Amino acid sequence: MTSKNSNYAAAESYLTFQHNEYTGLPILDEKGRPKLRDSYLLDTLECGESSFAMACLIANRKYGKNGGREDVKTHHYIISFDPKDAVENGLTMERAQALGLQFCKDNFPGHSAIVCTHPDGHNSAGNIHVHIVIGSLRVRTVERQPFMDKPCDWEAGKKHRCTSAMLRHLRVAVMEMCEQADLNQINLLEAQGDHVSEREYWAQRRGQRRLDHANAKLAAEGQQPTQTVYQTELDKLRKQIYSVLNKTTTFEEFSALLMQEHGLAIAVAGVLTAVLCPIFAALL
Repeated sequence: MTSKNSNYAAAESYLTFQHNEYTGLPILDEKGRPKLRDSYLLDTLECGESSFAMACLIANRKYGKNGGREDVKTHHYIISFDPKDAVENGLTMERAQALGLQFCKDNFPGHSAIVCTHPDGHNSAGNIHVHIVIGSLRVRTVERQPFMDKPCDWEAGKKHRCTSAMLRHLRVAVMEMCEQADLNQINLLEAQGDHVSEREYWAQRRGQRRLDHANAKLAAEGQQPTQTVYQTELDKLRKQIYSVLNKTTTFEEFSALLMQEHGLAIAVAGVLTAVLCPIFAALL
């Protein structure tokens, strides 16, 4: 994830204080003060004696970067471990934090960073996970690594590039880390079901919440709900595409049947193309 928020302290605040997962607002105690998370481990890297926020601001001033509203200020990566690792493989928060720190040093050298481990994920999944938030600006020149292909990838004063090649490298690095640590893993280089963006994920969660509230009101009035599972428009579109995709062997057949069964036309650009491209890319 990327952020254009110039308030760098907001990143640490999110990691250390409780927030409403639907609104993103901090949860307050009875005195109106933000409530700390029940459990977390947090360290900073490349910040010297300063806080993460101050280190980023000092770097921006030194190199004259990130002054615009549209400039990416931070990048946020999350390493989420298998819930079974805590029981089967002895994964603790301390061990996960150590792995996250080393991962950050190896893959984001020269960037001011926050590394923070939480004991659980959304929906009480039980998965220990590590947040890595880096300032987009590199504060020092680093030794060139094999995954770096341009001078801007190792020179001071340059910005982090979250390219497809970089993301592929990070996926491989996570898999190698889990293998060396004897932890469970999945093949991150192969498709793992539908690719759902964070924006769509939260749209589904919020829509389901609204639907549940509406259904509870109907039940209280003695009425039977007609829908219990909320679907985003993209999810509906995705299911319509898959239903046709399984019946056809050529793009022409697919296009004709999609129009015949669902009244959908394939445009050169637009939402439909955005959904189709990843699907066909996965098939090639």
